[in-house]
Amino acid sequence: MKLVLKDLGKFSLQRGTLNLKLMRIKTLMILIVFLGILNSAQAQEKKWTLRECVEYALENSIAIQQSLLDVESSEIDKSDAIGRFLPTINGSISNFWNSGLVTDPITNANSTQTFRSSNYSINMVVTLFNGLKNVRSYQRAKLTALLNQYSLGKSKDDIALLVANSYLQILLNKESLKVVEKQHEITIEQLKRTKELVDAGVLPQGDLLEIEATSADELTRIVNAENAVKITLVRLAQTLLIKDYETFDVAEQEYLVPGSELLNKPIDQVIARARESRYEVQIAEQNKLIAEKDLQIARSAYYPLLTGSFGYNTRESGLPTINQIINESNPVSINRVGVVEETGQNVISQSPNFIPVKGKPSSFFDQLSLNDGISYGLQLNVPIFNGFSTRNTVKRSKIDVKRREYQLEKAALDLESNVYQAYLDAKGAAEAYEAAQVSVKAQERAYEYAKDRYDVGLTNAFDFNQSKFKLENAQSKEVQNKFDYIFKLKVLELYFGIKVADIKL
Repeated sequence: MKLVLKDLGKFSLQRGTLNLKLMRIKTLMILIVFLGILNSAQAQEKKWTLRECVEYALENSIAIQQSLLDVESSEIDKSDAIGRFLPTINGSISNFWNSGLVTDPITNANSTQTFRSSNYSINMVVTLFNGLKNVRSYQRAKLTALLNQYSLGKSKDDIALLVANSYLQILLNKESLKVVEKQHEITIEQLKRTKELVDAGVLPQGDLLEIEATSADELTRIVNAENAVKITLVRLAQTLLIKDYETFDVAEQEYLVPGSELLNKPIDQVIARARESRYEVQIAEQNKLIAEKDLQIARSAYYPLLTGSFGYNTRESGLPTINQIINESNPVSINRVGVVEETGQNVISQSPNFIPVKGKPSSFFDQLSLNDGISYGLQLNVPIFNGFSTRNTVKRSKIDVKRREYQLEKAALDLESNVYQAYLDAKGAAEAYEAAQVSVKAQERAYEYAKDRYDVGLTNAFDFNQSKFKLENAQSKEVQNKFDYIFKLKVLELYFGIKVADIKL
């Protein structure tokens, strides 16, 4: 019985521990879900400012990433150009097995045998003169690196301006939506007021139907305006490479119309500043300089090529050494070397009688030391005739220089034309915005007058709705002209040398 109670106690304790663990797991899961919901809510509340959009686009744009790769590639080209001034050094090692009638690589004696041999060499070649081609190539590499920097800057300006335009278009659509919604609120209030007057017999039933039709039309325009906002948000998100279209939104804030100090400057001053700061002309100038450098490189092929070289080589072999030892059975060799004329006696000489005996191969390092050698010298190559190849290359380079000069001239003319156009567009947009403001004030007074007359029954619903429609149209034009003026002024500031990242809205 005690054992049973003891086991039951243990079971109850284990069960209680298990329940506690389950409760902890549930609590942890609830906390994780809550944090996920909280993070999701925070993500949905994210409102992108214009600066955040521009900075994000500059960091993630594919076009800019490609331009960065061009910049990186140009740095490698500069390293290549520097490397051409340095000597080329190459080493080689070979090891062979020979069998049959072979030549001893050390003694040059032919014999039938099998042996192993190896060769080691290191060679250096340096260009002493090649018509300054290496110098021109290095200068060209620096020009190309600067060109890619300008191209990167232009890509950044283009992307930033595209983002700014898309951002302002979203704000325009949102402001237009607010105008329609505000007018619809007025219509709803007027609808209630008209229904009361119709029920009281003050106004005819047709006035109520007229306002109901206006309300239905405004609902349609609200839907269209909401769709326009969504479409422009999706386009901006796609430009920023953001895939979460549903939660993407921009910060709504009051964008004041900036001052027009730049419009008071002489147009010649704006054009001169644009020529100094705009990448279009700088890119064209760099292309012209690169073409001139290519012409110099092509002409270098007319000059002789002088190179210097130095080489070191050695070898070793697995062949046995040939040792000369005295023949023990015939140690002296007697040879006749002449005859005495007077006596006719032979003149003989005695020398040790050596016989060749194969020994062990010399040590590896001893052979390398005994068999090494060096070579050095100069080589001069003079171009005499190459089938007009060099001359035609020079001619093509001259044509390319002229082409780049025309492109530079065209870039300068296009820039001047674009600055003039931007200047006139900004001036026209400023005047249109001022006119829209005057129109809104006039339509507001006309609307108040029509509303007062309608409230006392001196005008019908159709005329009242016409007055309200004119006010709404004037307010919409004011919003459009406002953002159009802001954008065109920013374009003019960009031509004046103010970077998009520094432009304040």
